[in-house]
Amino acid sequence: MSIGSPKHPATGSTRTEAATGDPLGPVVKRWQFRFPKSLRTPLGFVGAAILVIWLILAIFAPLVAPFDPLAQDFPRLTGPGAENILGTDTLGRDVFSRIVVAARTTLPAAVFVVICSALLGSVLGAIAGYFGRAVDEIIMRIADLVFAFPTIILAMVIAAALGPGLKNAIIAILLVSWPSYARVTRSLVMTARSSEYVIAGRLLGFSAGRSLLREIAPNVISPVIVLATLDVGSAILTMAGLSFLSLGAVPPTPDWGAMISEGVSQFAAWWIAFFPGLCILTIVMAFNFIGDSLRDSLDPHTAQEVGETTS
Repeated sequence: MSIGSPKHPATGSTRTEAATGDPLGPVVKRWQFRFPKSLRTPLGFVGAAILVIWLILAIFAPLVAPFDPLAQDFPRLTGPGAENILGTDTLGRDVFSRIVVAARTTLPAAVFVVICSALLGSVLGAIAGYFGRAVDEIIMRIADLVFAFPTIILAMVIAAALGPGLKNAIIAILLVSWPSYARVTRSLVMTARSSEYVIAGRLLGFSAGRSLLREIAPNVISPVIVLATLDVGSAILTMAGLSFLSLGAVPPTPDWGAMISEGVSQFAAWWIAFFPGLCILTIVMAFNFIGDSLRDSLDPHTAQEVGETTS
């Protein structure tokens, strides 16, 4: 009596054949792309689509820009038309080319400063929340000192002291952005350190670094990611504000804030300031939409409702 796969009573095929429908072998699963669950909401999808468009424009800016963004080859203050679709500025430069090339500077700089701020603030906040006492007092009082001033005002003071330039603008935004991450991380770490699994790890002899990285960090990283995503838009606005005040990128480097500053003095030539402002609006909205979708997905109180809506 041979032992094998049981046969289907009607067709005589084996169970594998009946389940797969292919007598030659098992079914090979086809790869299917599914949009991330956290971005399946309408706002998340719109934000992701806008962000993808801007990323493509930034990556392929030399190919997308029809003219040299620094070349003064056209009549001054020409309105949008067939040759210059977004018009020209006060020096006869193509506005569309300058907007596209400026995205290569603004987007990477904003993402970089947010990543650095999140890392610095999270580390300091985790140290303050885990050890407490004097360490907590020192770090939090420094954070309170930064919070005592409006963000853009303090960034202006730091950038003015360091001098104009994109590098100094990034440093200024970094120094005023880290306290928000420190506060959020500190509160989460203070809540997690009293959990049973963290206390058990201490009793087993886990070091402070291992406890923070292996046990507490997984419960802290989600809110920090959401805050960082929302903060990219704020970083872009702050960077544009510094450039508007001539404290950001140095001319003739294309920059959205500097282009708006140039357009303010030429009120009749509305396109010089309008289109860079529209670019800032769309990219900030994109990051805010994505951040809201991530927050709804990662928040345990609303994740179930979002899943039921998008399923």
